[in-house]
Amino acid sequence: MNAEPAVVVCPNCGRKNRVPAAASGVPRCGHCHHPLPWTAVADDDSYHAVVEEAALPVLVDLWAPWCGPCRTVSPIVDQLAAELAGRVRVAKMNVDDNPATSSRFGVQSIPTLLVIKDGREVDRIVGAQPKAAILGRLERHMSAPA
Repeated sequence: MNAEPAVVVCPNCGRKNRVPAAASGVPRCGHCHHPLPWTAVADDDSYHAVVEEAALPVLVDLWAPWCGPCRTVSPIVDQLAAELAGRVRVAKMNVDDNPATSSRFGVQSIPTLLVIKDGREVDRIVGAQPKAAILGRLERHMSAPA
């Protein structure tokens, strides 16, 4: 099963854009060409296409709806996706619905944020962390601004 395309509002001009979950490169607004925040909802079946084949570093948010710390981290992850548009991609995975991926990475506590670059895990952040801490860890692996 492939993840559905997302409709992303351009933070620059406000236009809506359809972005395929497994798109390659940096998604840009069809109107003003500004980089778009790139958040995909991935699952066990689409993980390879959405995360491992991405041209940008990917911040994978492994979470569950019943997890209070996950609900605290989620808006931070969304803010980072918008602020780092064109430099990083975000993928969100519900661990209850995607046991194969969480098992593959040995996830024993959530939220867990994985930083995937060139298809490999390069960093891991476990537990609720402030935005500055997540950003600091993520910046080590990001590409130059697009």
